[in-house]
Amino acid sequence: MPRSFLGLFLGALLSLVSAAAQETPPNFVILFADDLGINDLGCFGRKDQRTPNLDKLAAEGARFTQAYAAASVCSPSRAGLLTGQSPARLKITTFLTGRTDRASHRLLAAPINVNLPAGVPTLAQLLKPKGYVSAAIGKWHLGGKGHQPTHHGFDEYFPGKPNPGAESPQGGKGELGHADYAVKFIERNKAKPFFLYLAFDNPHIPLAAPAKGLEANAQSFHPTYAALIESLDAACGRVLKALDDQGLAKNTVVIFASDNGGVHISELKETPPTYNAPSRAGKGFVYEGGLRTPLIIRYPGRLAAREIAEPVVLGDLCPTLCALAKVPAPSPLDFQDISPLLFDSKPPANAKPRALFWHQPHYMNQGGKPAGVVREGDWKLIEQYEDGSLELYDLAKDPSETTDLAAAEPARVAALRGKLEAWRRGVGAEPTKANPDFNRALWEACFVQTDVSKLKALPTSEAMRPLLADWRKAMNDATTAGGNALIFLEARDAKVKATKMKYEDLPQKDTLGFWVNADDTATWTFQAPKAGTYRVTVLQGCGKGNGGSLVALDTKQGSCEFTVEETGHFQRFVPREVGKLTLVAGENTLTVRPVKKAKSAVMDLRRVILERVD
Repeated sequence: MPRSFLGLFLGALLSLVSAAAQETPPNFVILFADDLGINDLGCFGRKDQRTPNLDKLAAEGARFTQAYAAASVCSPSRAGLLTGQSPARLKITTFLTGRTDRASHRLLAAPINVNLPAGVPTLAQLLKPKGYVSAAIGKWHLGGKGHQPTHHGFDEYFPGKPNPGAESPQGGKGELGHADYAVKFIERNKAKPFFLYLAFDNPHIPLAAPAKGLEANAQSFHPTYAALIESLDAACGRVLKALDDQGLAKNTVVIFASDNGGVHISELKETPPTYNAPSRAGKGFVYEGGLRTPLIIRYPGRLAAREIAEPVVLGDLCPTLCALAKVPAPSPLDFQDISPLLFDSKPPANAKPRALFWHQPHYMNQGGKPAGVVREGDWKLIEQYEDGSLELYDLAKDPSETTDLAAAEPARVAALRGKLEAWRRGVGAEPTKANPDFNRALWEACFVQTDVSKLKALPTSEAMRPLLADWRKAMNDATTAGGNALIFLEARDAKVKATKMKYEDLPQKDTLGFWVNADDTATWTFQAPKAGTYRVTVLQGCGKGNGGSLVALDTKQGSCEFTVEETGHFQRFVPREVGKLTLVAGENTLTVRPVKKAKSAVMDLRRVILERVD
């Protein structure tokens, strides 16, 4: 064979080998912490906790400064990550099996699925057609017997021990034992494409760390927590070293994140494990401290080391990994492939801000209340499900969510709330219902006397113990029978007697509107669990220049009147206490009627709330 021909042949062969190597599917490793706060790592600004391995990972990859969990607690967050579907669609909207209903709750818990529904594909199942072998290690929290990871596409499942003991060689939360199993999985499967989902139990309470770790971190805000973070970092380091030792690092996408924000309050016997400042609140809350998560993605040779400021959600990882593996994304899909954001040097010109949504129809053990959220651009709207009130924050100027701009931006509030409602309907989100056994005194002890969403950290965690003692005792009270009662009368359920006024079903409306005739009325027939005097609150909207109408609310036992106030927009609804009514036990009727119409329209009315006060 002529030398020139041989050279051409070898060159072509090498090109084919090189092309085949480039087509080798990447490995995926997700390192998932449990309750790690947004600023708990050195690379995210923490000074009193040591995380050298994760800091190095961040220096080698992309560090996201506005990454969000799919929920503020573990189970729904994990469900969104593994399926690419919204927790609201999956009907897994709280930790499994959730906080029990109690008299301190104004609302009853929405119904949930107690396991990941069969037929909803996980990442492990989606990657299977490309020959991926998969393992789930550590915390699952998406169902019990018959609903383990191996029932949802994973080839292996190693739960390990979440609380093996402070001095255990497996680590105080089992993190080192989890990492060692992961290393063995990598070694066994180095010749195949693999998906490793390593979901640590660290640093979830109860906290436990060895004495030497406590001594080394004695000057930290919470020495035990800091020691656990250091051990979590060491566990991640073992996995990263295994990728290097096996020559797999270059073709492996490594992702590090947390399932939700850090715990900033006292829980069980623990003082606050961490703080999330400048973000507000923590785990269980829909404020930034509960939803924000550290996110690091490394893909050597493909992804440049840099900081990414665009908002993303961990649910985006599912379609993104599918795109990288060249397999179809799940359908339906509630999140989006962010590989263009990762690999394109510039974002699309004139791209519209992406809207992000959350639905949390539950009370949480940390003090979070039922709420919905939409973020679009820098604007974040929170709808409090207890009373329908709306909060608006400009996160660019106010990342700590201290200044509610709802009154100053009524049109923006109305538009964002309409988008939130349209999304809820689109995913089939479960609504909330009033608690007929509500007790106001117990509620106030939990949510009014101490507003832990605004809690500020002291220099040490231990110093905060007396500050939170009474609040924690109130939160732990599981009393179910209350002295009051609560009733919601929704606009959609009213019987309308009118020529113009009607229930407007559009998401941006969701109200009794077109109230332009003073003779038009709306009536509800409903059951009251107890007789007595009830405080009346209306969720009312009224455009600029249209206030002043006098409205009556009538029952067979009496009536009360109120003057409609302007809210800046007919669909910016504000809860207003307007008087008291007497109800009998059993069936009652309530009619809303204008007494005097002041301007072109009376008001928009979304809900009437009745709360027994004696």
